[in-house]
Amino acid sequence: MRDYRHSSHATYEIQYHFVWITKYRYKVLNPKISLRLGHMLRQGCEALKIVIITGSIRPNHVHMLVSAPPWISASQIMQNLKGRSSRLLQDEFPDLKKRYWGQHLWARGYFCTTVGPVTEEMIKAYIENQHDSGEIKIEPDFQS
Repeated sequence: MRDYRHSSHATYEIQYHFVWITKYRYKVLNPKISLRLGHMLRQGCEALKIVIITGSIRPNHVHMLVSAPPWISASQIMQNLKGRSSRLLQDEFPDLKKRYWGQHLWARGYFCTTVGPVTEEMIKAYIENQHDSGEIKIEPDFQS
């Protein structure tokens, strides 16, 4: 059986795979900066009740697989992690502040996808196999 996360009113398992890059794809995430960035990301996730499943920091991008609670959106996660880490890294590493004089360490966008063991086909089959005498089927409403 899966280990689901619980809050006072919900049982959930929401996983996101995030990838974001440095501005201009500059390879500025050297081992010293990467180590500090990893620490910042762990702190930020802990504060948001996000569990890091795995992650990787490369010279010009970051990959993270996380489990997030349902009350925080993917965009809020990225806003918090990218914003906080950019500001703090530039304060701690003056070379970054020189290179990124506009104070933006990260490129504007990010990649995000949901991850999980349950496919759309499995959910459809599960719903189709639920039979009850008072069942009312919900059909998609396709309008032209």
